[in-house]
Amino acid sequence: MDRKKDGPPVPRGDVIAGRNAVRELLLSGKSVDRVFAARGDGKLGQIVALAKDAGVPVIDTERSKLDAMCPGIPHQGVAAVAAAHEFASIEDVFALAEERGEKPLIAICDGVEDPHNLGAIIRCAECSGAHGVVIPKRRSVGLNATVAKASAGAVEYVPVVRVGNIPELIEKLKKSGVWVYAAEAGGSPYYETDLDRPAAIVFGSEGRGVSDLSLKRCDGVISIPLYGKINSLNVSAAAAVLLSYAAISQREGGAENAKKVK
Repeated sequence: MDRKKDGPPVPRGDVIAGRNAVRELLLSGKSVDRVFAARGDGKLGQIVALAKDAGVPVIDTERSKLDAMCPGIPHQGVAAVAAAHEFASIEDVFALAEERGEKPLIAICDGVEDPHNLGAIIRCAECSGAHGVVIPKRRSVGLNATVAKASAGAVEYVPVVRVGNIPELIEKLKKSGVWVYAAEAGGSPYYETDLDRPAAIVFGSEGRGVSDLSLKRCDGVISIPLYGKINSLNVSAAAAVLLSYAAISQREGGAENAKKVK
């Protein structure tokens, strides 16, 4: 059985508990963020198989965590978190850009773990006119109720795509003519990068940044110059700066004009 150990903190909201309820949820075809299964419970094989077939991460969990997730509910060793919104495909993102007559602008979250950060990034993406946000299936917060609330409703308007492998997605985007840049320290100042073309910006996790595998596949690294004593911005703050710049460079006459607003 393909299970991930422990994983993120106990989620809030949208929790479905009990073997029959979780089984029916998986069979319904609705988007499921992840399944939490009691460690060592051999009676959960069918549910784990259903989740695996649906591409839903299964997290080995102590029963104490399940008790905390499902207070007063007989969870029978398993619970699921339903996604707060249906996931889109990368083709949906390209279709939206084409519908608007714009060059694709995509935010890729490479392991963002805090739901408030992910929600804020989705909000930034919507406000800047980006065409989609990408998250990985594993090592990341999912599209849960906290994320939806933090997005201030933006999750209803910007497609969110969940993929199994971020580096593979980067290669796919590049083959489709999208320039992919990692947002990391030590790169070129963002205002020296021409984003007046199909572009994606990769934002890394709060603790580790963009993964090495993703970084190697990017076309370049862009950075936000900092002049204070703290050497980094919160990932959602960085997204606000870079996505806004990307939107301006695409819509206000290219990178030369975008430099004027840096």
